[in-house]
Amino acid sequence: MSLAAAENARRKPQEMALADERFSLTWSDLDATLNRAVNGLLARAAGPAGRIAVFAPNSAEGVIAYLAALHAGVSSVPVNFHFTADEVAYILEDSGADTLFVGPETAEVGLAAAAKAGVGMVIGWRTPPTPGLVSWDTWLAEASDAEPPADMPPRPHLHYTSGTTGRPKGAETPPTMFPAGVTVAEVIGKLQAQVAGLGDRAPGMVVSPLYHTGPLGSVRLLAGGISLVVLSRFDPEQVLRAIQDFRVRSTLMVPTHFQRLLSLPEAIRRRYDVSSLVAVSHTGAACPRDVKRQMIDWFGPVLIEAYGATEAGTTNMITSEEWLRKPGSVGKTLAPFELVVVADDGERLGVNEVGQLYFRDTTGRGIVYHNDPEKTRAVHLEPGVFTLGEVGYFDEDGYVFITDRVSDMIVSGGVNIYPAETEQALLQHPEVADVAVIGAPNAEMGEEVKALVMARDPGQPPSPEELDRFCRDRLAGFKCPRSYEFLADIGRNAMGKVNKRELRRSYWPTERTIGG
Repeated sequence: MSLAAAENARRKPQEMALADERFSLTWSDLDATLNRAVNGLLARAAGPAGRIAVFAPNSAEGVIAYLAALHAGVSSVPVNFHFTADEVAYILEDSGADTLFVGPETAEVGLAAAAKAGVGMVIGWRTPPTPGLVSWDTWLAEASDAEPPADMPPRPHLHYTSGTTGRPKGAETPPTMFPAGVTVAEVIGKLQAQVAGLGDRAPGMVVSPLYHTGPLGSVRLLAGGISLVVLSRFDPEQVLRAIQDFRVRSTLMVPTHFQRLLSLPEAIRRRYDVSSLVAVSHTGAACPRDVKRQMIDWFGPVLIEAYGATEAGTTNMITSEEWLRKPGSVGKTLAPFELVVVADDGERLGVNEVGQLYFRDTTGRGIVYHNDPEKTRAVHLEPGVFTLGEVGYFDEDGYVFITDRVSDMIVSGGVNIYPAETEQALLQHPEVADVAVIGAPNAEMGEEVKALVMARDPGQPPSPEELDRFCRDRLAGFKCPRSYEFLADIGRNAMGKVNKRELRRSYWPTERTIGG
């Protein structure tokens, strides 16, 4: 038996372990499938440095691929399934992945990316026979069904975030989210202990793409024994139906999901029973206060807000009860982190004084970017003291409030977008002289991507439609601007820098130039 499913396969073999919209697996089914998947990876993995990448929308098969990698001591790389072949190829090359998993929606792009990156094996579920593509069912059938070993060293996921200089940067799941251990068996034991400490949160439900850090944490909860329902995409009524039908007790959402749920007609909202929920975590972006109050009124005081980053894990957390006392706060800073607020001149600030937020990692680790020591240094004030690029303060009770952002990052619908990548794509257009990409207000998404363009010929600028096509040929759609505005000057100074905060100000109704 595989350790990740063995205990529940013995205790409740016929209970649901994993389900998506198409089928469900019992704990006994999952255990048998996992044995083969783990052994298949062990037969394929290139020693301790082996990595696999998953490039597919949410599905039960995708969850099994991630879970098998965890059990096999193989690092998995989640890849955004909206990416182009060039974007995927870069991640495959940078990560050193030697196997790529795809679904029917991503098989064609995945095969092209694998060819560019020299990846030798592409495995696809529910895909038609295709040259160069190994069937998931065939791969499982050819793997051993023996109980896999669990004495190999564990390896965390390698996540890629958009880069400030235009290329995504890799960062391993930090120790605060991926427990340390000498062997896989030790890590799975710690995950099982964590799950036991959470109380009854099964089943959990995934409604966000698994290429995000938060939703991917559900795979580790499954390894710890929490059954899981995974939805391929977020449809507000389908989410409510799943909560009712599966009696879902825990899930993770972003504020845009709350907006879409609240936009449903009252009659539809009342149709579904959501009383089973005991924990609804939310993260990814600031949540407007009125939206959060409405969700607490509807779901009850079950919302738990987590603030942090892929690279660092959760630095702050706040429950519904705390938030109702401290509306707008992201909560107190969690161990092993300590908050440090710094003025522009480097002075350390005190209670209710606004400055850039830094976090001291008392373990000394801080943030580590894969293959990028320069970016690692750039986010640190000193060793172990890092910033997530935001401005704020803490009150007399230690609760932290975010007021603005010093970095250029745009957070749209809970997705981090760095303008540099979009700017570099648009600057390749022959009729664009210069461009600045900023975040502008969007009622549903919090922020949207907006391009401020200087045309080479101001009298005959390229059309927004032409620029949009040009951008989408080179980048995933979510990185492309929703709107374009043509300016005579974007304010680049003698050193070639643009003050993005000043550019943002004219589009926001208050001094706060970020969503939420």
